[in-house]
Amino acid sequence: MQLASMLERAEALYPDRVAVRDADLTLTYSEVGRRVRSLAAWLQSRGVGPAVRVAALELNTAAYLEAYFACARLGAVLCPLNFRLSADELAFIVNDSGATVLLASPEFADTVAVLSKLGALPPTLLWLGDAPDDPLHAALGGASYSDALRHPPAAGRAPDFPADHLAHLYYTSGTTGRPKGVMLTHGNVWTHALATVAELGLSDADTWAHIAPMFHLADAWATFAITWVGGRHVLVPRFEEEAVFRAIEVERTTLSNLIPTMLNRLVRHESAGRRDYSSLRRILSGGAPIAPEIVREIMRVMRCEYVQTYGMTETSPYLTFSLLKEHLKALPPDEQFRFRAKTGRPCIAVELEVIGDDGRPVPRDGQSVGEIRARGATVTPGYWNRPDETAKAFVDGWLCTGDLATIDAEGYLDIVDRKKDMIISGGEKVFSTEVEHVLYSHPAVLEAAVFGLPDPTWGELVTAAIVLRPNTSATAHDLVSFCRSKLTHYKCPRAVHFLDELPKTGTAKIRKRALRERFSAG
Repeated sequence: MQLASMLERAEALYPDRVAVRDADLTLTYSEVGRRVRSLAAWLQSRGVGPAVRVAALELNTAAYLEAYFACARLGAVLCPLNFRLSADELAFIVNDSGATVLLASPEFADTVAVLSKLGALPPTLLWLGDAPDDPLHAALGGASYSDALRHPPAAGRAPDFPADHLAHLYYTSGTTGRPKGVMLTHGNVWTHALATVAELGLSDADTWAHIAPMFHLADAWATFAITWVGGRHVLVPRFEEEAVFRAIEVERTTLSNLIPTMLNRLVRHESAGRRDYSSLRRILSGGAPIAPEIVREIMRVMRCEYVQTYGMTETSPYLTFSLLKEHLKALPPDEQFRFRAKTGRPCIAVELEVIGDDGRPVPRDGQSVGEIRARGATVTPGYWNRPDETAKAFVDGWLCTGDLATIDAEGYLDIVDRKKDMIISGGEKVFSTEVEHVLYSHPAVLEAAVFGLPDPTWGELVTAAIVLRPNTSATAHDLVSFCRSKLTHYKCPRAVHFLDELPKTGTAKIRKRALRERFSAG
């Protein structure tokens, strides 16, 4: 498996095509190829080779894309870092991975300085930009990116690496404990890229906007798949509504994948209805469940095909797409929408099953709930230096996802909750996503999170945290009454908290654990 060959193919077939648009920087595929070979040669001169870990602390930039391919060319292991983590958390990851090189944006110079004080700064530092020259940070040393790009480029084709050769280490957010390094191999990444090309019909006519962070697989997979087909990459450093609209309208984006909270913010932006979405052919959502009401709004506002996705870091990531099977396209629009708003049917590269408490597949009735399990060539071999954690994650060769879902007669899954987020109130199971979907349909609700809190009478109390839309109002009584009109009583929130903002992970997913801790303490 040769991940670097994806870029070599694009260089050969599309040398003069614009490959990257990063603010004022425009690069063709031949220019990206030369820069990658220079970066790879510079890294190699610093001792980077097969299996050496290289950490990266960067926004969505051309340099990040080039780092992915330079490490692939060398057989090195790229370890993307979530820049929203604390310095202590980042220090743990750098030390746990054994990274000997840090690629860092000058924007994170303060964080790099703290890593140095914590004894977690790798021996080789490359600034993905100009090296800081202020007295506080100049002492950190490190080379500038322009120095690396002036290095004589490596010659010839990249070596071929076996399918089981380690390519990436993505660390989990640590919401359930100490972060774990998810190992992805060249075979995992290669197979996933090929599967997404087939599933999404990717081609050289496509422009992908990197909007979700490139340190996370919600977006990083497209680095390889879009390059493989000779498509164009548009880099949006951070999620900001105006920057995203500009990428769609000016850069003529054809598709992208956004976290549901991002999509919710976009379509409810005051200017959303006036924007030009004519270049979009598909918009994907992934990384967290999404309420049907938000799906309906996305399709109404953006007027393009909507595809719900589901996956995990451990699966490279995609496991399902809500793409319609051909015969389902003949259904009335409301029936089609029902399938588009589901979690989706399995991606061609994987096998999925939904297993009940009795260890057997649940009936395909769209009602019976079980845990999703997966296996296939895109599934991780395990966790970095954590054999016990790896053993716990698999049963008879199947990865246990921890996600609860139903499956219907057409083979479409619908996630109802994370196992750890399911609420037991008065002996009854309450799936938090079902309650959230109802809350999102209230006209005053912008964001909602439902979770359980310990209660001496009920076991757990169904609790909601709400962010209201601007210029609207609603009371706790209003929202509880609204839920009671649509749900049986035991599923309805018994406590409602109004917040200015919900806590989120580095990929903009809502952090329910933080809410549980906050309100349990209160």
